[in-house]
Amino acid sequence: MGKLTRRSFLRMSLAASGAVVLNACTPKATEAPTVAPAALDLPFEIAPDAINPLKMPEPVTAEGVFFSGGFGHDYIQFAADLFAKVHPGSQVTVEPIQGVAEKLRPRFVGGNPPDVIDNSGAGNLDFGALVSEGQLLDLAPLMAALSLDTPGKTVAETLFPGSQDGGVVDGVQYALNIAYSVAGIWYSSTLFKDKGWVYPKTWPQMLDMCETIKSSGIAPWTYQGKYPGYMIFGLLSGLIYKKGGVQPMIAIDNLADNAWRHDAVIKSIQEMYQLAENDYIMEGTEGLNHTESQAEWLKGNAAFIPCGIWLENEMKDMIPDNFDMVIDQAPGEGNACRAEGGEPFIVPSKAKNTLAGLEYLRCIISKESSKYFAVNVSAMMPVFGGTEGVTISTGMQSAVAMAEVCAGNVFPGMRYGGWYSDLGKEVNAKMGDLLTKRITPNEFIEAAQAMADKVKTDPEVTKFTREK
Repeated sequence: MGKLTRRSFLRMSLAASGAVVLNACTPKATEAPTVAPAALDLPFEIAPDAINPLKMPEPVTAEGVFFSGGFGHDYIQFAADLFAKVHPGSQVTVEPIQGVAEKLRPRFVGGNPPDVIDNSGAGNLDFGALVSEGQLLDLAPLMAALSLDTPGKTVAETLFPGSQDGGVVDGVQYALNIAYSVAGIWYSSTLFKDKGWVYPKTWPQMLDMCETIKSSGIAPWTYQGKYPGYMIFGLLSGLIYKKGGVQPMIAIDNLADNAWRHDAVIKSIQEMYQLAENDYIMEGTEGLNHTESQAEWLKGNAAFIPCGIWLENEMKDMIPDNFDMVIDQAPGEGNACRAEGGEPFIVPSKAKNTLAGLEYLRCIISKESSKYFAVNVSAMMPVFGGTEGVTISTGMQSAVAMAEVCAGNVFPGMRYGGWYSDLGKEVNAKMGDLLTKRITPNEFIEAAQAMADKVKTDPEVTKFTREK
């Protein structure tokens, strides 16, 4: 990723160059009459050719089913309302759910999936399996379509470079990442100021800080106990990157031989084990779910917690006054942090109204939708100009500051969990065992490598390749 500054991160130019325009043919459909722009109840001007560039048949009632988690689902309804304003007489229904795979996999099997889905959350659908089964629509027509509210630009040209890499498999984009997320370690800046504590920049400093925090009667760490994967994307990936760059993570994703035995991975796992070994993790953490552990952190029972930028919105009803939560990078030499597109939305290839699904995505990734997201969700969409002129929270301000400090060393997360469900489940489970001292770092490494080898040699598993 190119250099980001605080100004460019918040107010990227609409005239940015270098975005890739995807050439594709829009699926055939019965063309609907175009409503005159002046007749539409919109808060922005829209060009006639930007009203229905995908040639979606109208009127239509499309079905949307969306994961409701850290970002909530009000922004999803906002996009549905925007869809209805752009296309009077048409609508996208909005159903918020959790456990996406459990609820929707039977519908894929039955050949009647919803028209658009937010495939997020701990129980999401196996993305790699959906791709290999031909269940997902190629989003090239969406990316080549005119943007809803950025005149003269295609959807692709309005998005941050690299923000969609996670949704691309073998050169085809199957998922639209509607969030630009950073992940790291959260703490209360108010608590640290009151105590005179300074966020640690190296791992030895982190251990010293943990000892100081522990002696004050506060647990140094907690994490989303039942979902230990938070410690992988919030802490482990940063530790690995600062020791070995992105190549060890690419090797893990590509199922390279002995990838989990890379020196940077081993040393990072050993460091994480020190948190458990020295009793720096809040007692009872492993039995808590994500919101319960985050609530304990907000109560001041732990100083650090790993998470993405959605934490602030997910816990907004429980944040104490003057808590001033902030996020920072994993300790280690130099500056580097995880930042990438996330919250993948998909359109099933066998859906009844695929064009409506694409059109909904065009609405949700608009600048108007992005501004709503920034103000009401305290998070960012990867849309140029999408936070211009809006006031953002302290948490989001700290995320911007972190990305600014780490400019030039912003890296994406590992993808093995989304590509290979069995490997993702095994690594998450073993991370939970590591953090509760049920296994040693070496046992973690060998278990992860064994599952990676099993997946690699299984001819029934479709393999994917990551280049960057």
